[in-house]
Amino acid sequence: MAYVVSATWTAHPGKEDVVRDAIEKLTPPSRAEPGNRCYQAFQDPAEPQVFRLFEIYDDEQAYAAHGASEHFAQFGHGQAIPVLADRQRAFYETIG
Repeated sequence: MAYVVSATWTAHPGKEDVVRDAIEKLTPPSRAEPGNRCYQAFQDPAEPQVFRLFEIYDDEQAYAAHGASEHFAQFGHGQAIPVLADRQRAFYETIG
């Protein structure tokens, strides 16, 4: 089984570019993490302040390592999260 994370980040009005920039910088090192199988972000064209992140890790420990990484501290906590109006996460396990 793999550990799946579905996150929705909603930027404060006018902060969409800050969040997009952070995600663009966060994506390459996140994809290179040991235990990362997929890291893909999406921006909703109908609601450009809404970003969705779909992540798959080998296990919950790999996800925890992502959250503790230097790049997540810099671009997630340091850049994107401070300008979010809302942040939601859901966690799943794959079947089969």
